[in-house]
Amino acid sequence: MQGFLQFRRRRMPSVAMALFAAAAIGPALAARPAAAQTLRIAMAGETTSADPHNYALGPNTTLSQHIFEALTEIDADLKVAPGLATRWERQDDRTWIFHLREGVRFQNGDSFGAPDVVYSYCRILNNPGEVVQSFSRLVRRIARLEVLDEHTLRLTTKVPEPLLLSDISNLSILPRRLAGEAKPDFNAGESCGVSGPWPTPAQFNDGTAAIGTGPYRLVSYTPGGAIILERNDGYWGTKPDWKTVRLTPVTAAGPRLAGLLAGDQDMIEAPATGDLPRLRQNADFNLANKQTTRLIFIQLDTARSPSPFVQGGDGPNPLQDARVRQALSLAIDRKAIEQRVMDGVATPATQFLPLGMVGTIPDLPVLPYDPAKAKALLAEAGYKDGFSLTFHATNNRYINDARLAQALAQYWNRVGVKVELDTMPSAVFFGRRGKRDFSASMGGWSTDADETMLFFRSWLMSTDRERGLGTSNYGGWSDPKFDDLAGQAMRTMDQPARAELLQQAGRVALEQMPVIPVQFENAVWAFRKDLTYEGRVDQTTNAAEIHPAK
Repeated sequence: MQGFLQFRRRRMPSVAMALFAAAAIGPALAARPAAAQTLRIAMAGETTSADPHNYALGPNTTLSQHIFEALTEIDADLKVAPGLATRWERQDDRTWIFHLREGVRFQNGDSFGAPDVVYSYCRILNNPGEVVQSFSRLVRRIARLEVLDEHTLRLTTKVPEPLLLSDISNLSILPRRLAGEAKPDFNAGESCGVSGPWPTPAQFNDGTAAIGTGPYRLVSYTPGGAIILERNDGYWGTKPDWKTVRLTPVTAAGPRLAGLLAGDQDMIEAPATGDLPRLRQNADFNLANKQTTRLIFIQLDTARSPSPFVQGGDGPNPLQDARVRQALSLAIDRKAIEQRVMDGVATPATQFLPLGMVGTIPDLPVLPYDPAKAKALLAEAGYKDGFSLTFHATNNRYINDARLAQALAQYWNRVGVKVELDTMPSAVFFGRRGKRDFSASMGGWSTDADETMLFFRSWLMSTDRERGLGTSNYGGWSDPKFDDLAGQAMRTMDQPARAELLQQAGRVALEQMPVIPVQFENAVWAFRKDLTYEGRVDQTTNAAEIHPAK
């Protein structure tokens, strides 16, 4: 493990300098009163759009949850709660009745009602700016949407949807006024009977279409720059403490920390793990540490041969062999990574979600580290002398992502796989991944429901655009046995029976290993001592949940 120790030593001087600065800057913190009306948050990632139907990316969700709401919401611990619907009942396995909240107004003063839901779901189906079916895949599972009266909806799915209540928490509601004179009819086909234009992402970015029912309204949005939000004083729910919120993307951990220490930021996301021990000892700051479901994983191209970044894009693709994929997993010492790369702010993976969630396989140990067996499997597959690949990863999206990618590359090199590492900003990475540019890439994903079905449905099932399946299956893996088991689970409303099917599907995926689980992140926030925040499992930052300390 000498390589890891050397890597950390190179990092220490800059960390020490930043924390040394805290001692000099600390007294300046008292200059900002606890009751200040502006909350300044440094985000670890950049938003790509103010359009809530554009891309299901963590920073985008952080922004949209301040402005928009959905029929249901997911609380800080992944439990479904009422949102713009106060209650619901299921008439059969496919039919639901939703009773909508009365007295709610959009930020432009319009009253909220059932036709707004119809318009919003239709707009999701007709959004050419959407990335990788982030939201339309959910709406396409709905067969009919009927307005029974201004505050009652009947929703019928094409097949049983056990996770419907979680799914619709992602579907932000917009005012029907944006349709102009048109009256969208969800049941009139994918165009909803509308021939005119739908709002564009640019109209959300300039604020003209960014109209929701949430606790804040959008004042200004600048791609890559500060986003300004202002409290919606007509909000139907609990009024947030802060009149103004400033969300600023600062993708490098060092500048984020410097902003906090200098008093330019009140809270930062994802401080560097090496800075945490001394931050804990600094009485001017508090930390929130939340165990999350964010899986960090390696996605492999199993569909193409040759593959563009394996063996120089020439010859057979070794990643199509399950023995090679298992070898890459066996080469990784996840426990060592937890301690030496992640400084304890991660949990080594045993499977695709943390133990105890619905569909996880009980009592699985951490995925094994066995480099000798890895070499044997490579030799058995015909790659005794290894092979070459380029490994792509972000360098500003996940906790210690560049360091982690370097560690993974070192492990693979040790078993004979010659790895060239190519890290890049997330804004570049996600666009390229969406085009399936990579052969082996590191990604991250967190669920908004406490069961494995969502990961299986998006990342592992065979891609089927019309059914909204495999929309993030960039590696193109397809396995009939897995698809059958996961497909049965998707149609099973009884949770114990569904859990058994998901466990069987999980065993198939772990045997075939098209996606290699590495670890689950812990989410960490650092903030001024006069604030309180509990953190969220989904790793978003919600200003409405941040309060002045009492």
